[in-house]
Amino acid sequence: MIVDFNLQGKKIIIIGGGNEAQKRINSIIKQECDITVLSDKINAQINKLVKTKKIEFVKQKTTDTKFISKFNPDMIITTTDDKKINQKIIADAKKKKILAYSSDNPDESDFSNPAIIDFENMIQIAIFTGGRSPAMSKRIKNKSEKIFKKIISKEDISQIKIQKISRKIAKEAIDTQAERKKCLRAIMSDNEIDQLIKDGQVKKAERRAITILSNWK
Repeated sequence: MIVDFNLQGKKIIIIGGGNEAQKRINSIIKQECDITVLSDKINAQINKLVKTKKIEFVKQKTTDTKFISKFNPDMIITTTDDKKINQKIIADAKKKKILAYSSDNPDESDFSNPAIIDFENMIQIAIFTGGRSPAMSKRIKNKSEKIFKKIISKEDISQIKIQKISRKIAKEAIDTQAERKKCLRAIMSDNEIDQLIKDGQVKKAERRAITILSNWK
């Protein structure tokens, strides 16, 4: 089962500052979570994120699990080369009911990381082998990404953005879920909105959607 965690506002601890840590940071940084990296050193890409204050960095070599009580995180991702400390982190995190992932031990981890094909953070397609072969997940992702780029258009992305705005307004303006669904489907199938999107007039398409919502009975 593939689950998309809602990490907004959550405290995430990343142990390690190398390429593996960087990959894990990249996979969650768009979710507006609070990321802190614990490591004795970090690579250039992570350092850039620290300098721009997108993440925090605590310089320390992790040799025990005392940091769990200190930071009280919602999730821990460990990427060190020390298998013993990685295993200790997972075990102690589970005791405290904290979600934990180790890059060298996906079988013992609470979750696995699929290879993600991302379209403007609006559509994500996961290639997942259940932790059996991350390398194959990445390989299949690279092969299939070219195909999906032909299928998913900029118009699709624009329609999703309009639907997001419309759903927010519909929750306040339309009483029942059944009527909200009807209205949102009407917006999705509206020929005028489709044409405005094709013409690159997304703002006008948004206004057209709001008009449909305002007049919905």
